[in-house]
Amino acid sequence: MTTVAIAQVAPRFLDLEGSVAVATEAIAEAASAGAGLVAFSETWLPGYPVWADAGIAWEDPATKDAFARLQRNAIEIPGRALDRLSAAARRHRINVAIGASERDTRSSRGSLYNTLLYLSDSGDLLGYHRKLVPTHSERIIWGQGDGSSLCVTDTSVGRLGGLICWEHWMPLARFAMHAKAEQIHVAAWPDTPEMHQLASRSYAFEGRCFVMFAGQYLPLSAIPEDLMVRERIVDMADPDGVVMPGGSGVIGPDGNWITGPVEGEAMIYADLDLAVIAEEHQVLDSTGHYNRPDVFRLVVDESPREAVTWTSSSVESDATQTHRRWAEPLDRA
Repeated sequence: MTTVAIAQVAPRFLDLEGSVAVATEAIAEAASAGAGLVAFSETWLPGYPVWADAGIAWEDPATKDAFARLQRNAIEIPGRALDRLSAAARRHRINVAIGASERDTRSSRGSLYNTLLYLSDSGDLLGYHRKLVPTHSERIIWGQGDGSSLCVTDTSVGRLGGLICWEHWMPLARFAMHAKAEQIHVAAWPDTPEMHQLASRSYAFEGRCFVMFAGQYLPLSAIPEDLMVRERIVDMADPDGVVMPGGSGVIGPDGNWITGPVEGEAMIYADLDLAVIAEEHQVLDSTGHYNRPDVFRLVVDESPREAVTWTSSSVESDATQTHRRWAEPLDRA
């Protein structure tokens, strides 16, 4: 039996260092309760950019200011914030799956990605997934990921993977993940209406895996007073001053709830018996005996798509070498 946890706690909105501090406390709490894995919602670090749903006008000073603030507080891989999270996972011997806005440091200093990070209970970065298609207004916030980050990784609690938000309505992405034999899947969402629950329950049934349905809890009190778009976010809050209520829970491989959905600030726990997965495979294995590879075939390109590829000859003139020193990307160290 494996115990897992969902940390449905508010981040320090648009404050990376403060959010990491909250995350480390939640990691410690989950571990002390006996959990071997703790999951956080979509872009929990440093909070989902809810202002995008309030409308973004061209050259809008308020939303440009909010984006710049998000960019400054996005996580880097590698980076100091990731090191702190890794240290917490190692110290408390717990696996961590956490959503984050990630700032690309390899080919750009400006682009952000909607990323799901996986840390082992020894503190190693096992992998990360970048959202393949940001949805609607999100496309002004994040760039597109590629097939290299469709990862399922072995952990001490089982084979772990995840998708982000509307990726759960991408049939081929689902099939690719099912083919990697997930046992525990993190379904990372910002909000959790019935349709998002339906997509996650369907994923559990189709993939014959446990699904950690993680939504974000965000009260209006977490939004900084000096944020220029704050008044627009105020209009999105319910009468109790809650912008996003959470609504997380854990779903079994038969598509039924094990626990949840739960609203409000909470640590949500569930005990998983991975042996149940084999029982459910008797009637459905969507990439095995319930598949027709002679009729349908999926090709997944897992090669990374870098924005810039630098090439050079083995022998260069002094002038070429001098030019290259100025032409190459800045040292990220």
